[in-house]
Amino acid sequence: MYDVVIIGAGVSGCAIARELAKYRGKICVLERSEDVCTGTSKANSGIVHAGHDARQGTMKARLNVRGNAMMDKASEELDIPFIRNGSLVVCTDEKQMPELKRLYENGIANGVLGLRIVSGPELRQMEPHLSDTAVAALYAPTGGIVCPFELNIALAENACMNGVAFIFHAKVDRIRRLPGGYEVHTESGQSYEGRTVVNAAGVYADQIHNLACSPLMEIVPRKGEYMLLDKAAGGHVSRTIFTLPGSYGKGVLVTPTVHGNLLVGPTALDIQDKEGIQTTREGFKKIKEQCGRAVKDIPLNQVITSFAGLRAHEKDGDFIIGEAEEGFYDCAGIASPGLSSCLAIGELVAGMVEERLKLPENKDYIARREGIVRPGQMSIEKRDAWIRKYPAYGNIICRCEMISEGEIIDAIHRPLGARTMDGIKRRTRAGMGRCQSGFCSPKVMEILAREWNTDLLEVRKASDESWMLKGRDKEEL
Repeated sequence: MYDVVIIGAGVSGCAIARELAKYRGKICVLERSEDVCTGTSKANSGIVHAGHDARQGTMKARLNVRGNAMMDKASEELDIPFIRNGSLVVCTDEKQMPELKRLYENGIANGVLGLRIVSGPELRQMEPHLSDTAVAALYAPTGGIVCPFELNIALAENACMNGVAFIFHAKVDRIRRLPGGYEVHTESGQSYEGRTVVNAAGVYADQIHNLACSPLMEIVPRKGEYMLLDKAAGGHVSRTIFTLPGSYGKGVLVTPTVHGNLLVGPTALDIQDKEGIQTTREGFKKIKEQCGRAVKDIPLNQVITSFAGLRAHEKDGDFIIGEAEEGFYDCAGIASPGLSSCLAIGELVAGMVEERLKLPENKDYIARREGIVRPGQMSIEKRDAWIRKYPAYGNIICRCEMISEGEIIDAIHRPLGARTMDGIKRRTRAGMGRCQSGFCSPKVMEILAREWNTDLLEVRKASDESWMLKGRDKEEL
């Protein structure tokens, strides 16, 4: 019997797990996929929103502002990159100025610090590539950017090193009420009993809720498509640039990433397929049409990849967090600003669960997690000394991102270590550069097979069915 069974290893589930690890309890995380960070958390804008968008008085507004404030300490403890680059919401029509002022007033009411409206030469000096039609902008200095993969993985690793169990390939298909708890059954035939259950299943949170609770919930996947530009375009803007939000959210944005690229997107389209992450010609066309409204001369000829993600949209537009049934807690409808709010969500849900279970404090809790060693970020002298001691860090595997064999080996053997090509990519960035793994994938495959002592034919891109190799040419021919 676990004290807490968390369903979902996205950024919300892992933030909750890390917070609960501060108490002495038996906790597990069930994840339907092969790794953490394989759903909504892997495909988003990587933005830590300031908190001026969410409707005043909503859970989104409160948790966004709180989560934003928590990010500095968490990024330092978890050893992940986080930059407070600030954001601008650009108004391109004098007639929209009342809406910009309303957004400012909403942000002030939500408790966002440092908000102000800028215009004229100051605005142009802040961002020289703003559209010629830009009239004014709402400046939020507390806005930031983070790597969503690294945040999610770091939360999971820290929870794991503090005793939380992670169980993968555990797709939940039944939940049964027991005296004093729940039995959570998975498609693999395994069952896990918990005194409490936390539903943090992303776009599948409605299905999990409906297995155990009433009234029924509906989560609509809202697809957003993105274009990622080469690092040569990374300095086109220094802040995150939004247009005034519409009925489908904040619209197409332009932002630098913490790793030096430029990101453009997302679109917004409600669909039914909870796995519908295909990119489309129509999506690219919409991005191209809309991205120039606030920022001019975007070098779209430098796009190196595109991707799509799904946001867990709920019709009322707010987060659904609370006790749905006795001992069953929903963490659902976590659309934007879910990434920004995740630390506060973890704090809130863990507090609810602890209040019920009265778990004692874990005095052995370790808040700090050390990230993968990055020789490329060291001084030349320190790097040379490190490579002399650990030669694998001198063998560059991914030339675009300058990722070494040592970093890949580290990613494999860490807590919750990578077992797939995508697992390596999200932990190290090997394969995320200009050539999109065209050069490094065979070498990464060899390292994976060697370190896991398996055949090359067993290496997967991600899930069990995503084979990297079909067979051996010479033997079969």
